[in-house]
Amino acid sequence: MAIMKDRIVLITGATRGLGFAIAENFTQGGARVALNYAHDDVIAKNAKERLSAQGNVELFKADALSEDGVESLVTSVRDKWGEIDTVVLNATPIQYEKTIDAYTEADFESMFRAFVMSPHYLTRAVVPEMKIRQFGRIIHVTSEVFHCGSSPFSAYVAAKGGQIGYMRSTAMELAPHGITVNSVAPGWIPVERHTSVSESVKNSYLENVPVGRWGSPKEVAEAVRFFAEKHSGFLTGQTLSVNGGRTLL
Repeated sequence: MAIMKDRIVLITGATRGLGFAIAENFTQGGARVALNYAHDDVIAKNAKERLSAQGNVELFKADALSEDGVESLVTSVRDKWGEIDTVVLNATPIQYEKTIDAYTEADFESMFRAFVMSPHYLTRAVVPEMKIRQFGRIIHVTSEVFHCGSSPFSAYVAAKGGQIGYMRSTAMELAPHGITVNSVAPGWIPVERHTSVSESVKNSYLENVPVGRWGSPKEVAEAVRFFAEKHSGFLTGQTLSVNGGRTLL
């Protein structure tokens, strides 16, 4: 499974949930994996210990949602290993659940900062060197919410729509340079942060999953790695929905 040997992969929000599963997949594939996180040092240290037993990983603490944080992050990874050839944009803040009249301007600004501006900062930082080498993989972790029009999450859904639009436009711009840009759009995949969600809410969602079961973080990770592989170079500007068929409804 050393298909990722000699690759340098930066994953934002990589020490828990889907980010950890994605990091584990790349690590097992032989890549050098930069584990970005912003806050919890204990969880980050534990993630590194678990993954170090499987391959070559390093922690990089930085706010991947800010311009300064991204510049610091990319510089630190380069100083450690060299140029980044694969970026997985996974970092996410808490998503607001509010009715239309309850949203504030600050709510919308925070969502667009996380899902439009942060991907832009990271893309802008890594693309010049990718162009020189005529190779790069940029993978956005988006969400089914844009395709499903989920509510009451209008700020989150709007920002995810913006992220998908940014992904598609940059894919077109970067295609002549051997750089592909794609997205993986998971459905609700239960991870650590969902432990407090009631069984009734979970059951209500599961009733609308055509395959009749929950997806796993590993399945999302496999989709992300698929877009990163060299033989996926003819795929760009695409969104792969990993949600058990919910976007068919």
